[in-house]
Amino acid sequence: MSTSSPAVAVPTHWYNITADLPKPPPPPLHPGTGEPIQPADLAALFPKALIAQEAASESYIEIPEPIRDIYATWRPSPLFRATRLEQELGTAARIYVKYEGASPVGSHKVNSAVAQAYFNADDGVTTLTTETGAGQWGSALAFACAMFGIDLEVWQVKASYATKPYRRHLIETYGGTVHPSPSELTESGRAVLADDPDSPGSLGVAVSEAVEVAASNPAARYALGSVLNHVLLHQTVIGQETIAQLRAAGEDSVDVIYGCAGGGSNLAGLAFPFLREVLHERAATRVVAAEPSACPSLTAGEYRYDHGDLAGLTPLLKMHTLGQDFVPSPIHAGGLRYHGMAPLLSHAVELGYVEGQAISQQDAFAAGILFSRTQGIVPAPEACHGLAAAVADLRGSSTPTAVVLGLSGHGQLDLPAYAAYLAGELTDT
Repeated sequence: MSTSSPAVAVPTHWYNITADLPKPPPPPLHPGTGEPIQPADLAALFPKALIAQEAASESYIEIPEPIRDIYATWRPSPLFRATRLEQELGTAARIYVKYEGASPVGSHKVNSAVAQAYFNADDGVTTLTTETGAGQWGSALAFACAMFGIDLEVWQVKASYATKPYRRHLIETYGGTVHPSPSELTESGRAVLADDPDSPGSLGVAVSEAVEVAASNPAARYALGSVLNHVLLHQTVIGQETIAQLRAAGEDSVDVIYGCAGGGSNLAGLAFPFLREVLHERAATRVVAAEPSACPSLTAGEYRYDHGDLAGLTPLLKMHTLGQDFVPSPIHAGGLRYHGMAPLLSHAVELGYVEGQAISQQDAFAAGILFSRTQGIVPAPEACHGLAAAVADLRGSSTPTAVVLGLSGHGQLDLPAYAAYLAGELTDT
């Protein structure tokens, strides 16, 4: 059953959870002085509007019409009842799936990519640099840059560059240039390769390379696909739509939300509008952040200030982290191979509004196969982690709960990972 309908409109505003939190999140710190970062400190990397969004205090921020026009190509994204999965699990739960794979690039990433490209173009920026893991973010930003006439240079984690060539081809189709990271093109990359010529790379390394190039070119700016406040803000179109779609289906409240978490943007985008109701004591929704056991920042990391990149070029962020120099195993869920978690999502965890669960690759892909064979959609490897957490909780459950699964993207370009699982070749190391 699909609950997407003309009656549910594309949101006109993004929701800023900071305004409703009982305790403000710790501010980012300048990497040189250790003092709270100032807007001028970010001007070399981000346009004025995104800097303002990063520190915004109002509950809602209007979405400019050009962004909404592009969103309307695929938004509202589908919400459907996974009745076949319910039957397979033998559960009394009502399982709803919010599916972001219907976007032009097949994932949620484009929700922020379009916004970031728009605000950079509005600021006169003609070149952007970025990193990407699995290639979802690189693809999304390449699409968005094509919409606004911006050149794009992408550093893709080498492990994913080698195993996910079709996302690289998609980035190039949209006009972007892709480099495997670590590369010989930057000081950051050369330093990693000098220490380990066979390094599989990490998002932390790729961030360092993209930031280094942007900071050295006055005509360029940097765009980040997750972690920062403005990225999570843009993704809240997901949760706002879901609330409206559920109400149209007769569901006034949700008991549990499941989603995958690497940097944190897709889970935050789905969950934060629901947490607004929790914060105002109008609901008691549980939020589960499912992360890979090979990169368990929430469940095994420390909550402290750390850099978002290996070289220490980014501001210090208060977050759950495994350490800026942590290089995770080259698992297939490339989009979740990040050493830290978004500060806002980390803060929500510390306040008790979100809980983390670590999921093995085997359990993730088993859930992905189950979902594929019951609902027909092949999920992205990242999204399989949230599915696995839900499957473990709901199998055989007799409690008639209302559940939302965040399906952040499709896995049509990740079939080699599924083939490896079916051949018994997957490990978490």
